[in-house]
Amino acid sequence: MSAKVKNRVLFHSRWLNLYLVRYPEGHKIAPHVDMVAGGKLYKLNCVLVKPRSGGEFFCEKNIFNLFGRIILFRPDLHQHSVSRIEHGNRWLLSLAFNRH
Repeated sequence: MSAKVKNRVLFHSRWLNLYLVRYPEGHKIAPHVDMVAGGKLYKLNCVLVKPRSGGEFFCEKNIFNLFGRIILFRPDLHQHSVSRIEHGNRWLLSLAFNRH
């Protein structure tokens, strides 16, 4: 059995959330769209540590993607996923901004 995702909330407010997330070996994120009650959701993901293999982020449309390390996208509009992490862990700093 693989380890669980560890999600630490670093900051939380009505409009802005900051998370430090560790995705373990064997984990994957199926294609999905994030649901929001209202407004526009933006996410800025900074990949701090890439796994040795696997764990690639896919999104239908990014606002920008800098070397697969810094990604800004609209998770409420565009389907996104992460492939299975084959070896190692994926560490992510994720900033979510909900514009009402």
